Amino acid sequence: MSSGDVQTSEAERAVTASAGGPDGGAHVRPMRADAMKNRLRILDAAEAVFAAEGLSVPIDVVAERAGVGVGTLYRHFPTKEAMFEAIVITRLQELVAMANEAEAADDPGEALFSFLRELGNQASTKHDLLDALAVAGVDIKSRCATTFEDLQTGIRRLLDRAAACGAVRDDVTTAEVTGLVVGACHAAGQAGLGVTPDRMIDVVCDGLRRGAGHP
Repeated sequence: MSSGDVQTSEAERAVTASAGGPDGGAHVRPMRADAMKNRLRILDAAEAVFAAEGLSVPIDVVAERAGVGVGTLYRHFPTKEAMFEAIVITRLQELVAMANEAEAADDPGEALFSFLRELGNQASTKHDLLDALAVAGVDIKSRCATTFEDLQTGIRRLLDRAAACGAVRDDVTTAEVTGLVVGACHAAGQAGLGVTPDRMIDVVCDGLRRGAGHP
């Protein structure tokens, strides 16, 4: 199986889970393969459209970009807020899968840093979606509390492995690392700073290294 096949499979599993309510739901009938692919296409198209044209873009633009009818889109996502929520939940689930996969990497330090860069990228690109959900009264953290917990567990394992081999400091916590990454990327997105999220994450990673002014 190719790496592309693996990535597609993980994305489809995340999409199936996100269709079942908070944290996917344990009693949801499995989605048909064609419906799953439609849902995945809609989410991918929605992300691209919202990033390029803003969150107020008409829903039929998303349907056209995804190559599905508006009726099909509404069967999956009855409101725009439901689509926003599904994007965030699906990407969180993908991050959990990535953290679990990274735990098997040969270089624990680079595995941690690579994952933090992806976490930072997701934090940067999903900020507007999270704001939109908050305005709509959706508490995304409550909606996917188990997924957030799984993500924190994955980060903790990566951090512990990296610290055990001497790649990073051993006096930082998972919450501190997550806060640094998310906070740095949020700050980078503010107008007028003139700094990219990637650069901010590089600074965070450099500060985590054991040799960065810390024994």
